[in-house]
Amino acid sequence: MITKEGDRNKKILLTGILLVVVFVAGLITGRNVNTDALSFLTLKRASEGVNMNRFWSVWDLVAGNYVDSDKVDINKMVDGAIKGMVNSFDDPATVYLNKEETEEFDAASEGKYFEGIGAELGYDNGQIIVVTPIEGSPAKEAGLRPGDYILKVDGYELTSSDTVYDAVAKIRGESGTEVVLTILHKGDSATQDIKITRKEITVPSMTLEFVGEKKDIAYFKVSRFTDTSYNTWVALWDSKVTEIKKAGVKKIILDLRGNPGGFFDAAIYAADDFLDEGFVISQQRDSEGEVVKYDSKKGGDLTDAKVVVLINSGSASASEILSGALKQSKRATIIGEKTYGKGTAQKIFTLSDGSSLHLTILKWLLPDGTNIDKSNSITPDIEVPLTSDDFKNGVDPQYSKALEEVSK
Repeated sequence: MITKEGDRNKKILLTGILLVVVFVAGLITGRNVNTDALSFLTLKRASEGVNMNRFWSVWDLVAGNYVDSDKVDINKMVDGAIKGMVNSFDDPATVYLNKEETEEFDAASEGKYFEGIGAELGYDNGQIIVVTPIEGSPAKEAGLRPGDYILKVDGYELTSSDTVYDAVAKIRGESGTEVVLTILHKGDSATQDIKITRKEITVPSMTLEFVGEKKDIAYFKVSRFTDTSYNTWVALWDSKVTEIKKAGVKKIILDLRGNPGGFFDAAIYAADDFLDEGFVISQQRDSEGEVVKYDSKKGGDLTDAKVVVLINSGSASASEILSGALKQSKRATIIGEKTYGKGTAQKIFTLSDGSSLHLTILKWLLPDGTNIDKSNSITPDIEVPLTSDDFKNGVDPQYSKALEEVSK
């Protein structure tokens, strides 16, 4: 089902809001520096006559004249210079991580346990927000909600220069310790301090249960498009699809709410199970403007099921690929709220000292060829908000509407 082109793209993570959370991280394979590309860039710089004298002049002035000479740390200056260069693109998904940050990212990426509050973080107009609290996490239990602005961490005021990684570094900590977040709920005018006790977090990538009076509806919750490996995710997906087939169920609620994304190929693989041949699932555009289309193949295992998809503002990247494909093919009814709006893919380049560069190298497009971004995210066919009162009262009108629609 995955082409050679698709296999190449397993090396690229379509991260949803970086997946740099407190802390679920996406999984990367094929991490290496393309030396041919680096050589090309070196030649390009030389041909353009880039003059680095100004940079080195400032470097020498700072290193030789800063008033607190004991604070002059060459390694920190190097890291700071690189971070500044990378941040100049104003792309929150393109980031540089030093060796220590890379090691922490790797630990989560390799499927090891992680400790924190269990909330996926992202950006909204340059501010750190909660994309979604993970089910069963301390963040969810404490009352964090999708769209919450995080203004302070233990009294430290986050600024526009603080990245998601910076916020994560301040929020994470050992199980059993506490952190206080100053947040602003979406729609509220007053801030609130929320104390959260960190703990070890374990999150399944997907769950399945049969609901309804006759247990004839498959409620398929996909929390992310990553696992310990791409093949592990596919194997788990296949096992859930087999369960649905064996149960003879012809109605599916596919819940992608709060799913921040993951491997692009996983979204293509999942979409292909719902579609027969002849549909464009997604398109890819690189830096040269070259576009590659990903078409559905014959023989999807769920082509005969009625499908309703749940989305919200925490549904990003790979979630938007899947929900967008099912919407534009008219294969499913989409219910909920507009998605996050992120259609870029990052590749990780690991550098010689153990640091890493997460670089946006591709854009993923909807079947009709339009970008996935804030102005063109996935809009539900049936808009159903989840209000603060709904959250407080423990009711889920989006799920209730999905049950109603899929049962028609």
